[in-house]
Amino acid sequence: MSIGKTVGMREYRRHLPHQIPPDRPIFLTWNLKGAIPRRVANRLQKYREELQSQPPRPNETPRNRAVREGKMTFARVDRYLDAAKSGPLHLSLPKCAATVDRAIRWHARDRYSLLAWCVMPNHAHVLLTPHLELWKITKGIKGFTARKINRELHRTGNPLWQDESYDHWIRDEEELLRVVHYIEMNPVKAGLCAQAADWEFSSARLRQNWNAGEPIPAEFIPTPKSIAGLTEEP
Repeated sequence: MSIGKTVGMREYRRHLPHQIPPDRPIFLTWNLKGAIPRRVANRLQKYREELQSQPPRPNETPRNRAVREGKMTFARVDRYLDAAKSGPLHLSLPKCAATVDRAIRWHARDRYSLLAWCVMPNHAHVLLTPHLELWKITKGIKGFTARKINRELHRTGNPLWQDESYDHWIRDEEELLRVVHYIEMNPVKAGLCAQAADWEFSSARLRQNWNAGEPIPAEFIPTPKSIAGLTEEP
């Protein structure tokens, strides 16, 4: 997959500003609501403030520094999520993980090019190139999966996902392949399986006939017939 230069930048806001370059892959992480308890969030905020209080590295631009600090903070968040044995773990249930897995793949035919994904017990990673505004993609997937999973678990009316999402746009081919590897190795690092391809709710299980860095082949995108178990379109 060829990644060109950034020509323009779109921005959307919820609690934090998100700058989204057009036609560039985006790495997204969605956490279940409550997966990061307040005490952990406070420690993470303190860690971020400590990073910000340190002098910049030689020749480091403000944007590069912000990206580096964001990655370091994200790594701590992800390690906590992977190690969690309590809190919301709804996606550890195969039927719930399958709902998220199918919803992520469903619109790879029109709303985005899907490059990698992984559904973990309390969060999900997705790497995609959006073909429309990112907030619409996120709202569609989160909204649909929340309604369906909440019905299945008899918890209708409760938020499933954390409002805010982590996002990081990919700068070059090397980073793209690193992120694909990171996403697909997440279950292995978390001790959930021995090999990435063993994890059912991940792009890794399809890699035998699909090169890393390329969009998902059409045969792996659910059709209306194969997704008949869903009661509505994601």
